[in-house]
Amino acid sequence: MPGVVRNWRVELVEAYPDLFHPVGPPAVQGWPCVGDGWRDLLDARIRSAQADGVTFHATQIKEKYGTLRFYWRGALSPEARAKVEEAVNLAEARSACTCEVCGEPGPLYGPGWLTTRRTAHAEGCRLEEICLGFENLLIEERYVGDRRVMRCRRYDRENDVFIDVAPASVGIQEK
Repeated sequence: MPGVVRNWRVELVEAYPDLFHPVGPPAVQGWPCVGDGWRDLLDARIRSAQADGVTFHATQIKEKYGTLRFYWRGALSPEARAKVEEAVNLAEARSACTCEVCGEPGPLYGPGWLTTRRTAHAEGCRLEEICLGFENLLIEERYVGDRRVMRCRRYDRENDVFIDVAPASVGIQEK
């Protein structure tokens, strides 16, 4: 119908009915509670995570500490789980350098309530000095027996990939 403005969140929920489950009208579990600027990154990551018929359910999509948080559940094979986790990690990493208002590149701002914004939408000051060396860094920890294994990956926005970084190069010691 001409003149009707659709809400992108409604369109996203309708596009991925297996991902979002109604919990009672009009509530939808996993409803995206984020700004318009993260719309495309959510759509792209959901599409990549659900490729090859992988089905999982969003339980919560929100902003926290200036970046996207995407919580989900599902009984998946180890390979499918790794694929979904990587898609979520990439979405969260991209949000850390993408303005939540417009989708353009932007850094983290604070203090107080942290936000990711381009300069035109920002309040406060850039947090580069506080995050020096840790910006766009994903730190993963797991245990193999009694040994702690650390994996550090830096997000490269231009190529939309993670690049491995030696933990010691950012001051993290494995034990």
